[in-house]
Amino acid sequence: MGILESRKGLIWGPFCPVYGVGAVVLILILEYVKPKKNIKLFLYGVFIGAFVEYLLSYMLEAIYGTRFWDYKYTNSDINGRICTLYSLFWGFLAIIIMKLVKPQMDKLIEKIPDKIRRNTAIILFTFLLIDTLVTVWAVHTYETRAMKQYYGEEIIVEESDNFIISLKNKIENQYFTNERMKNTFPNLRTKDKDGKELWVRDIIK
Repeated sequence: MGILESRKGLIWGPFCPVYGVGAVVLILILEYVKPKKNIKLFLYGVFIGAFVEYLLSYMLEAIYGTRFWDYKYTNSDINGRICTLYSLFWGFLAIIIMKLVKPQMDKLIEKIPDKIRRNTAIILFTFLLIDTLVTVWAVHTYETRAMKQYYGEEIIVEESDNFIISLKNKIENQYFTNERMKNTFPNLRTKDKDGKELWVRDIIK
């Protein structure tokens, strides 16, 4: 796009689930297959990475009801979910992870006591799970707001004496603001009632 943009996938932290999950799947499969030559490692990375990226694109759209990326502009894509260039990047990533990153990380992790390692894993997993759920909520709120504006519907903020409902409204209107969501997820796409794909950032000015 010619400008600096956010590419993270969760509302809190610099996390991108696609790269994280993709890297974990790469490590698990490549540790099992154990390709020794870089060319084999590269090819495994290309096909595994492309498969994971396609699958995650489909799953994220099913969960969020919107698309986070679209490679149709490359003219070498499959349904906009994967493309030749970024599939090749997965191949290079496989070599970097397995030859450079993972060996060093393994040495570092082995130095951490089992109890601390286990508790840290639980804390991180819990945080990422909550982060994911909040992100689903935030994206749904943002998309709903955008579609109401798209169809010219009035956006009504429900007032209530109920603490839970009041807190929910406050978070949606004061924390999941249009500006925050547009900066965090600038490439969100959704579909109208006729199935036409729309950029959410173009709807909400």
